[in-house]
Amino acid sequence: MTCALVALPGNEAFTATLAKALGTEVLKVTWHRFPDGETNLRFDTSPAGRSIAIVATLDRPDAKLLPLAFCAATARDLGAPRVGLVAPYLCYMRQDRRFVAGEGITAHYFPRMIAQWFDWMVTADPHLHRIHDLSEVYPIPTRVVHCAEAAGRWIKAHIDRPLIVGPDEESAQWADVIAQTAGAPAIVLRKTRHGDKDVTVEIPNLSEWAGYQPVLVDDIVSSGHSMVETIRRLRAQGLAAPWSVAVHAVFAGSAEAEIRAAGITGLATCNTIVHPTNAIDVAGLFIDPVRDLV
Repeated sequence: MTCALVALPGNEAFTATLAKALGTEVLKVTWHRFPDGETNLRFDTSPAGRSIAIVATLDRPDAKLLPLAFCAATARDLGAPRVGLVAPYLCYMRQDRRFVAGEGITAHYFPRMIAQWFDWMVTADPHLHRIHDLSEVYPIPTRVVHCAEAAGRWIKAHIDRPLIVGPDEESAQWADVIAQTAGAPAIVLRKTRHGDKDVTVEIPNLSEWAGYQPVLVDDIVSSGHSMVETIRRLRAQGLAAPWSVAVHAVFAGSAEAEIRAAGITGLATCNTIVHPTNAIDVAGLFIDPVRDLV
C-alpha cells in the first residue's frame, strides 16, 4: 500500500521535509472557510487506495480540531484505507485527573475523539504527568519521538561551556540526556507551583558554576512563569544571562516577551510548533515511526 501525506494549514514546511525524507507525495488539499466560519475542504489529489498521514501540530487546538476531523473523514470517505495522525505537538495532556469537583478529565476524553478519526498517531515528547505512557489513554497504536538528543547536539554545536539547568524534578531524566549528548554538566532545580502564575523555584548556591553558560532546558514553554522566575534567580547569583532551549514553543500570551525581559542570551526551540525561535529541526525523527505505522 502506498503512503501519502496531507498538511493541515500551517504545517506545510514540516510536511514537506517529512515527505522528502520518506520519499512520498504530499496530497494537495484546498481549504475554504465560509463566511459563517464553517470549514470546507477538497482533495485535489485523490487519497483512494493510499495510507494517509495527516500532519497537524495541535497547539491552540480548539480551532484546529474540526478541520482535522473533517480532513480525516474525507480521506476515508474517498477511499483511503488507513488514516494516521502526525502531531508534532500533542494537546490536552494537563487535565489528567479531576482536580476540582465537577471538572472533566479532558486528557482521557481527547484520546477517544482522536481514536474515532485515526488508526494511529505519532507525536513528540508529550507533556506527561500522572499518565506514564500514551497507551494508558490512547486506544490506537502510538509512537513517541524524543527530541532531547537533538537539543543536546544543537547546544554542543552552538553554546560554549554550557551548564544544563532542568527546572524541576520532572525534567531530571530529560536534562540528563541533553547533558550527556552535549558533553556538559547538569543541575536540576526544585519547583513548586501554587497556581498558573504563581511559581516558586529553589536554587542552591551555584558559585562553582560561575564560569559556565547556563542553559535552561524544558520540554515545553507555555506561560513562561517558571522560566522567568528561574532566570531571575540565576542572574541574582551572578551567573551569565542564560540560554533557553525547549522542544515545544507554545509561548501563551506575552510569555516570550516576559522571558526576554527577564534577561536571556537567546531562545532556541524545536520545530514541533512553528515559531520564530525554531532552530532545531526534528522532522527527520518522525521517519521511522511513520514508516512503522502507515
